[in-house]
Amino acid sequence: MTLYGTAVAADSTSVGPSPSAGDASVFALESTKASRSLLLDVTHAGDRMVVVGDRGHILYSDDQGKSWTQAKVPTRQLLTAVYFVDARHGWAVGHDAQILASSDGGVTWIKQFEDLKREAPLLDVWFKDVSNGIAVGAYGAVLATSDGGQHWEDIGDRLDNEDQYHLNGITYVKDAGLFIVGEMGSMFRSYDDGQTWEKLEGPYQGSLFGAVGTTEPQTLLAYGLRGNLFRSTDFGSSWEPISLQGERGPLEFSIANASLMPDNSIVLVGNGGSVMRSTDDGATFEVSNRPDRLSLSGVAEDNKGNLILVGQGGVHLASPTGADVAQQ
Repeated sequence: MTLYGTAVAADSTSVGPSPSAGDASVFALESTKASRSLLLDVTHAGDRMVVVGDRGHILYSDDQGKSWTQAKVPTRQLLTAVYFVDARHGWAVGHDAQILASSDGGVTWIKQFEDLKREAPLLDVWFKDVSNGIAVGAYGAVLATSDGGQHWEDIGDRLDNEDQYHLNGITYVKDAGLFIVGEMGSMFRSYDDGQTWEKLEGPYQGSLFGAVGTTEPQTLLAYGLRGNLFRSTDFGSSWEPISLQGERGPLEFSIANASLMPDNSIVLVGNGGSVMRSTDDGATFEVSNRPDRLSLSGVAEDNKGNLILVGQGGVHLASPTGADVAQQ
């Protein structure tokens, strides 16, 4: 996930007690325009869709993105990522190192954790099941839980990240393990669900904003600044650059996010309204650019194969190639 805004490193890396739901006195303001505000991520909670973004906005849709209901959320901070393990249990992360949790499919949320001393956001979150999860973020932040988020442990010292590079994305790779990418091309992999981590020499020295596993074993894509995209079939031991050709030559827009779709295709989105789809496990992509050129930061798919895009301007309902479709 792309790092939005600027943060200042905190001296303390200690993890304090997780606040309970009763500690939350500030809730996100209700707004009829929330679905058109800045939104940074979108995911499925069963058949429901959930989006997160600016001012603590979390919205959910039960009609495949045609209409949205604002959830009750105990924060007004920017939320950067959301992840559901099933139709009911999900987590969202954001600024002030906040971690929110829902057990009713995204309708209501509690604040499980925050650390104001970090003065930095969490940028991505992944859960193996309803108990075990990891959140990553700026200045090398890595937090882990084994009890569904009742307690979060700082495990940043498990990574060889002495310079505390921002960690922008975490993903699971089939038949391999977990993979983290971040600032300055940093890469880390774990074969044991995050207990131990190995630092890798990546193919690129610029920022990587995320990674996504494919349907093939040990195969993943890493993506980032200026359209840089790389593919590995051996869990990050070696990489091949993937060329993205747009309407006017090589794509130079940054890639912000990616999703593996139900039909096993992979869709990338990024700045300049770029939408890229692969049907061969990331070996090649078809690139299209939306006419509005609004930056996109998240993508999911409805039950008809159309895209739900989020970013600048909120939610966009689009065809499989990224073009706007009329609401039915």
